[in-house]
Amino acid sequence: MTSSPKGTTPARPVFDPYDPLWASDPFPLYADLRQRAPVHRNDLGFWVVARHADCLAVLRDRRASSDSTNVDVERMPPGIRTRVAADDPMAAAMLEMRPFLFRDPPDHTRLRGLVSKAFTPRVVESLRARTQQVVDELLDAALESGEVDLVDRFAYPLPVRIICDLLGVPVEDQDRFKVWSHALARGLDPDFLLTQEVIDARVVALGQFAQYFFELLAERRRAPGEDLLSRLVQAEDGGTVLSEAELLSTCILLLVAGHETTVNLIAGGALALLRHPDQCERFRTDPAVTRSGVEEMLRYASPVQLTGRSLTGDFDLGGFGLRAGDFVMLLLASGNRDPEEFDAPERFDVARSPNNHLGFGFGIHHCLGAPLARMEAQVALTSLVRRAPDLALTVDDVIYKTNIVLRGLESLPVAMRG
Repeated sequence: MTSSPKGTTPARPVFDPYDPLWASDPFPLYADLRQRAPVHRNDLGFWVVARHADCLAVLRDRRASSDSTNVDVERMPPGIRTRVAADDPMAAAMLEMRPFLFRDPPDHTRLRGLVSKAFTPRVVESLRARTQQVVDELLDAALESGEVDLVDRFAYPLPVRIICDLLGVPVEDQDRFKVWSHALARGLDPDFLLTQEVIDARVVALGQFAQYFFELLAERRRAPGEDLLSRLVQAEDGGTVLSEAELLSTCILLLVAGHETTVNLIAGGALALLRHPDQCERFRTDPAVTRSGVEEMLRYASPVQLTGRSLTGDFDLGGFGLRAGDFVMLLLASGNRDPEEFDAPERFDVARSPNNHLGFGFGIHHCLGAPLARMEAQVALTSLVRRAPDLALTVDDVIYKTNIVLRGLESLPVAMRG
């Protein structure tokens, strides 16, 4: 089923999320989509938006809700409808535990406000020295090995250690929550793309995380410290403390979101540098492009490929009439390669300016941890290319995870020496 503006030929519903290329090599597909059907309603029942300007228009509009309960499931085909049954206590509990990322004001405003002070540029800058220390330790070990998986030995442990420091989570527990975190990240893909095994693993991981943080928060109530968990336990909003479900969901979101996307940014950024030696040389030798280089990695690699919004009111988008209750899938990574917004969008250019990428979204749901992710990537990648100037891939082809929302490398085997 497709819809078209008056006087135009209906666009072919070319977005097929079952195609494995959307995970392994999506950018040629995005280019085709922007050309042939930049806005369309596909056979699965939801709208797909591929251009930068259209994605931005939806992200800016208050009628675009992050709360999936606003979707009119009757318009979605059988097999991908999601309805919370009144007599399903597990489903009700899961709904109550959804983090502020998937809520609208006023709940979103209240919950985000309680943690936003931990991610201000000033606080993040205070973490730069600690980040450099961890980067140096990881690079010392990697350089001694000579050949490593850069994801496993560098891109993953760095943001995990920093977010654990910030939250007050024991870093020695990272092996416990690594599997849970991956299960939740994989589970961010739409349910209709997931096997029952993956969906079940997501539910189990959420329960394990909830139990883990329940115990940690109980410790902070008995003996508060200076970490973010302690501040959340003590936080009040207008005299009302966070509910237990709000506390748990916020902690889980901060830990998982605090490292999963940054892992993909660091690994994806390293791969882009390896594949563009001239840009790598400039990034290594010219401190003036450190910040713009990381912004270009956010655009070019697009660790967050897409996001969704539910419409709470009728919406006109490029002549298409979207209705309240419709679900809209925004292909952020496609917008990041849109030639109407970026000159030579397929070129990787560490000095690109301006660079209005959608890597952190836009509007009230703009990524809370953006300053932290930027700082970590700047420290990690400048240190990597300067300390390992002969960094080289040891494989011809890299393998990506099967995720389509959070796109990232499964591994990045490299040879390195100082």
